[in-house]
Amino acid sequence: MASYFDEHDCEPSDPDQEARTNMLLELARWMRGAGRWRQAPGVWSLFNSMDFEDLGLVVDWDHHLPPPAAKAVVENLPRTVIRGSQSELKCPVCLLEFEEEETAIEMPCHHFFHSNCILPWLSKTNSCPLCRHELPTDDDTYEEHRRDKARKQQQKHRLENLHGAMYT
Repeated sequence: MASYFDEHDCEPSDPDQEARTNMLLELARWMRGAGRWRQAPGVWSLFNSMDFEDLGLVVDWDHHLPPPAAKAVVENLPRTVIRGSQSELKCPVCLLEFEEEETAIEMPCHHFFHSNCILPWLSKTNSCPLCRHELPTDDDTYEEHRRDKARKQQQKHRLENLHGAMYT
């Protein structure tokens, strides 16, 4: 009878490797936790040079669903009472028209939703289902990813403007 590992064409896990991975993860969390990486830039550059994706410690947010919207943000979304001409608006999720004097949740992008439609959505992901406008999350790694992405877009925009200014 073949062993489990032979049957599934894999190797047993290495407890030493798992221990090293866990120690690295804990050290990275500690360094990041109180801004200690600013106090020890040499150590942080060591972490930056390591390939955490190979260790399975980094989520590739460009290929994963974003985390849920922050609970405090969702709770503080404005509630709007539908009046007059607004009653012709439809909820983009269920496609039903809003009733006069019905309360709807307004997203920062100014889209209106029934609370029964948008709240379950925001408990799974942080964006407007219509335009993908993102709300803040409680996930620090995702928020860091968003900041990095915004910085890269800003840098690209600046380079494009600089290039355009050189030839005008």
